[in-house]
Amino acid sequence: MHQINTSKSVNVAILTISDTRDQAADRSGQAIQALLQNHEHVLIDYKIVKDEYTMIQHEIETWEQNETIQAIILNGGTGFSPRDVTYEAVSQLLDKQMDGFGELFRMLSYEEIGPRALFSRAVAGSKGATAIYALPGSTNAVKLAMEKLILPTIGHFADELVKK
Repeated sequence: MHQINTSKSVNVAILTISDTRDQAADRSGQAIQALLQNHEHVLIDYKIVKDEYTMIQHEIETWEQNETIQAIILNGGTGFSPRDVTYEAVSQLLDKQMDGFGELFRMLSYEEIGPRALFSRAVAGSKGATAIYALPGSTNAVKLAMEKLILPTIGHFADELVKK
């Protein structure tokens, strides 16, 4: 059986996508930070950018070039409103998409919020040697994704992306 590394410390950058939040009001970004730190992962950088396609892509590309950053977790902008462009910005950059991430996230969300889970366009995958996750902006959604999907597998994902 293939073992999943749940103990490896991973260096992470967090990007909150919001036209209105600042760091004091960013409960989802704060929740991601707290959960990462509780599991002994290292926060390398944290930023908030507006829901603008080019701004989102610029931050991802900049962080992907930083060899100390192994994973990027985005939150916000994954819905269907005209301003929600995170899914498009992220999916266009991925070398490989982790299809099961979005599927499992929506399944777990369905158990909590019912059919409204259909409106989530959460996505994950890799660009180069960097794991990338894009989550909804809801604090409950962030906690669900972190606790059930990301934290149990992020060490393994980072290991898989290391050039051997």
